[in-house]
Amino acid sequence: MRRARTVTLLAILLLIVLAALAGLRRLRQEPVAAAEETFPTGRWHRAAPDSPADAVERARLLSLPYLAGRQPAPAATGVVRAVAGRVAPVRRLYTSGHGPEAFLIEPDGTVAGRWRQPYERAFPGAHGGSDLAYFRRAVPLPDGGLAALFQGGGVVRLDVRSRLVWAWRGATFNDLWPLPGGGFLVLTKEARTVPEIVPGREVLEDSVTELSPEGRPVRSVSLLRALHDSPFSEVLEPLSTGEDILHANTIQVLDGRCAGRSPLYAEGNWLVSLREIDTVAIVDPAAGRAVWARRGPWRRQHEPTLLSSCRILLFDNRGLDGASRVLEVDPLTGEIAWSWAGEAGRPLSSPEAGTAERLANGNTMVVESEAGRAFEIGPEGEVVWEFVSPHRAGRANELVATLFEMRSVPRSEEGDGGGT
Repeated sequence: MRRARTVTLLAILLLIVLAALAGLRRLRQEPVAAAEETFPTGRWHRAAPDSPADAVERARLLSLPYLAGRQPAPAATGVVRAVAGRVAPVRRLYTSGHGPEAFLIEPDGTVAGRWRQPYERAFPGAHGGSDLAYFRRAVPLPDGGLAALFQGGGVVRLDVRSRLVWAWRGATFNDLWPLPGGGFLVLTKEARTVPEIVPGREVLEDSVTELSPEGRPVRSVSLLRALHDSPFSEVLEPLSTGEDILHANTIQVLDGRCAGRSPLYAEGNWLVSLREIDTVAIVDPAAGRAVWARRGPWRRQHEPTLLSSCRILLFDNRGLDGASRVLEVDPLTGEIAWSWAGEAGRPLSSPEAGTAERLANGNTMVVESEAGRAFEIGPEGEVVWEFVSPHRAGRANELVATLFEMRSVPRSEEGDGGGT
């Protein structure tokens, strides 16, 4: 009896050992599920792999002279493509989701200036989240300083050495525009009820707020009311059921060069982009009303700017069957004069953010924000310059910081460059 019990116990132990060995074998053969992915503070996206065309181009660049004898770095970051004689000879300013700083670079990627100011240092006692961990927008100033916007947190003015000149705390969003007298226009949001326009619920009301040269608020114009009180109020129908009903993301102050074509383009009027309603509008700030508004062949657009040709250049985030493209459009007729949707085999794609700027040499600077890339495009759509963000994170550098903007900076606007 005792022997039978012993045999039974040994058999059970043997089965346990065999089961454990089988489990170890499965662990070796099957990948263990990864822990939930965590992103660092700031704004990041998973980096897209290089296309085959990128690999070929990279190999070609490694064997050819590059920008007066320089060779590209082996890593696929920084300036990875440049066509001699085709690149605009201007410096470029960029901001990125990796941190509260802006970089001024030469066309070859050399850093010519850098400004940095953490949110907690500019606003002592404030606690910043991910949206306050980076500059969403930055503007170089004639004295070599910089004005920068924290998303939802305020505006700072820095001197050439990144020392704080002033800081204004407010619900800022996406864009600011320098004024000739030293002040700024900044897009702002405020949660409130507007029963005569949106009854029964609280919404985020978008406004344009003017700051004095000393960083004090001077006035604020509601973009929601500017549309509602205008002949173009139909663009407000239907409104989103969420809080963010307009989502203003860009402002440009018109210089009057196109006023001869239409009084809509009068000097001092504002060109604004309202992403949530797929609308571009012109606002007369003195009257506080929209004088023009249009939906077009674009969706979720960013960065409309009025060109000297009196056409509008913008980044169309999702208007091409959900894909991205850059459009040059006649605002009065809706005719598309030029477009760019990426290269063969690598379509342009940035569902959010993105910018487009027409350069003095006729090229167009395009920022594919979520991919962390910037391109300089020739008039025929050829890429003559390409920049890949060096700001990476993750165990294998698989995350790239959002590249919010890459703006040309004429020498007269940059002072002596910045430094921390």
